[in-house]
Parts: sequence; C-alpha cells; structure tokens
Amino acid sequence: MVKRILFVDDEPMVLSGLERSLRRMRSEWEMVFATGGREALAAMDRQTFDIILTDMRMPEMDGAQLLEEVQKRSPQTLRMVLSGQSDRHTILRSINPAHQFISKPCPGEELKSRLIRAFALKDILQNPDLRGLVAKLDCLPSLPQAYLQLNQELNLPEPSLPRIDELIESDMAMTAKILKLVNSAFFCLPCEISRASQAVKLLGLDTLRTLVLTVHVFEEFQSSLLTPDEVQAVSNHGLAVSKSARKIAAFEHADQRMQDESFTAGLLHDAGKLILPSILGEQYGKVLQHSEQGDIGLYAAECELLGCSHAEVAAYLFGLWGLPSRIVEAVARHHDPSSSLSTGFSPLAAVHVASAYHDEEIGSRLRDRTLIDAAFLAGIGCPEKQAWHGLLNPRAEEARREPE
Repeated sequence: MVKRILFVDDEPMVLSGLERSLRRMRSEWEMVFATGGREALAAMDRQTFDIILTDMRMPEMDGAQLLEEVQKRSPQTLRMVLSGQSDRHTILRSINPAHQFISKPCPGEELKSRLIRAFALKDILQNPDLRGLVAKLDCLPSLPQAYLQLNQELNLPEPSLPRIDELIESDMAMTAKILKLVNSAFFCLPCEISRASQAVKLLGLDTLRTLVLTVHVFEEFQSSLLTPDEVQAVSNHGLAVSKSARKIAAFEHADQRMQDESFTAGLLHDAGKLILPSILGEQYGKVLQHSEQGDIGLYAAECELLGCSHAEVAAYLFGLWGLPSRIVEAVARHHDPSSSLSTGFSPLAAVHVASAYHDEEIGSRLRDRTLIDAAFLAGIGCPEKQAWHGLLNPRAEEARREPE
C-alpha cells in the first residue's frame, strides 16, 4: 500500500530542501508539497495522507489552524509540526491538535528516521477503525479526583511543586500527556525525558499552570461502562505495577534511565482500559460482558471481539505522541513479550512480570489473566527469579524462609 506524506510550508526553498533530503525515499513514499494551508487541504480532498508535516508560521492559515482542520477532516492522519521558533501563543494552540513536534532545521537522516518510526506505528494497531478513533484523541481521561486536586493546587497563590509531582505521577493520563509535551522540540531538551516528575520541573509552574488551566491539556474521565471503583482499580494497578517494575529494574542493575522507563511504562501499561471505554462506548461494554460471562481474561476477550487489545491501543497513541520507544514497546507487548525483538533485559520484561504478579488485585472483569512467559525470560538470558517474587512480596518471602 502506498505511503503518503504531505509537507506544508509557505517557503518554496524549504520544501525544495525537504524534497532533496528525502529523495532516496521516493520509491517507498509518495510525497506531496504544498505552499500553504488551503493548498494542503485541497490536496487532502483529492487523496488521503498517512502523515502531514507542517510549518507553524504561515500567512492566511497557520499550522495550528491547519492541524485543527485536518483533525476534523482526516483524524487517521498523523499530524506533525516541523518548525523553528514560534510565539508562545501559537505553540500552546498547537499542543492538542499536533501529535509530534520537530524543530527546524532537522537533518535529513533524523527526519527520515522519525517518519519511518511513524509509519511503523500501524504495525502496532492493525484495526484501521480504531487507529482513526485513537488518532483523534488529543488528551486522555484522567481520574476525577486527581484532575480536581491538580486544578485546585495550581489555583493556589503558591502551588507546591512536590504535590504537583505527586498528583501527575499518580495518574496515567496526566503522565502520558506531560511526557508528550516535554519531549516535543518546542522545549529544546537535549535528551528524552522518561519520568513525569522530571518533566514538571523542566516545564516550570508558569507553563504548567497555563497548560492545565488555559489550554486544558487534561480532561476528566467520563464513561458509564466502568464504575468509579473500577476506574480507581485500574489506576491502583498501574501504580503498583510501576513501583514493582522499577524495583525489578533496580535489582537487575539497570541504569537510571531504564529504571525510569520501567516505572513510567508500568504506570501507563493499562491506559487502554480507560481509552477503549471512552472511544467505543457500548461496543466495549460487550467486551466487558464477554470477559465476565465467559470467565476469560479481558485481554483475551478484547482480542476475540476487537481483533486487538488495550495494550496495542495505548501503545499506538503513545507512539503517535512520540513517547520513548522502550516505553511504547513495554506497553504494547506486556501481554505477549515473545512478539518483541528484545534480546536482553528491558522495561518490557519488568512490566510483563510486574503486571502478571499484580493481576489478581484488579476487579474480576478487568483482570487479564495472562501468565508470565517463562520462555521469553529465558530467551533474553533472564529466567524468572525467585528473588523477584521476594522483591515484590517481602512478607511472603520472609514466611518462606521461616523455619518450620
């Protein structure tokens, strides 16, 4: 199937430069170049595009306005910004409609790498209808209590940064969105950020207050399919898995970055259990019913009725948002780690084991009931260790060691 990219910039020289730098990809990609927003929309009326990559500052219709229109007309199209410095107001307006941000100038090889990775996202989520629904999301539903408390804290004359860290890092939706923002090119950071607490410090209180209170980058979770207790159970499970995954990574002497990625991937791994009820409504209600009445795990029920699972859905969104690749992989494959190409210990291994370990703590119809994949762990040279169980449940390990 043809892969199409639409490049938009009001400077013909910039478009010529992009065309030259990506010339070698012409056999794989169909590339169309438009000199403004209206020309771009006319091109989209004639054919569909997998990716649109636009400048921000353009006459008549700027990049933010263009992406807002693309979001309405063609939600399945991945929306990327390629731009130099822009004014704060325009940047804030583009945060929700844009999936990813790339700074200009961008070396040809780096741009090619980003586009290849974007095309590869389709392999994560095979269901095209769900891809379109997920791509429309510009934020994730947050727990009502966390959302309310964050707003209250930011409205205080002197908000507490540690308290804000705590609130954001306790909520999978706010964590994912804040990582999307801080890893965007607009903030010009030298490396990927994997922990929400780091992101909050780097963004600063003024920017965070604007994002939350003015731009509304977060929203409150609303769905009649899950009870408040079930929503809280999903959140509690994510927190438990995040802490356990980090413990496993530390035990395996992983570096600090991998420990942070394990923590964040653990927190986010079940975000799809909130995304799917939000976008599918009663269709997902049938999945929940099938899981409960058929006495099978939710993961199996989703695969049977939807052809995919909450894991792929969340990973696809996080991939669109440009979250670190090891976090995306851990979220996508935590039920089926053998489908990955991992050859050594990674956040995937930590999250897979921690998720299976804590599975019984979540409500019956939301349990996945997937077992630890011993063959996968052996294949990466990291067979399941008794020490991990003691690490995650110290009391049980102490009882095992007590003399009879």
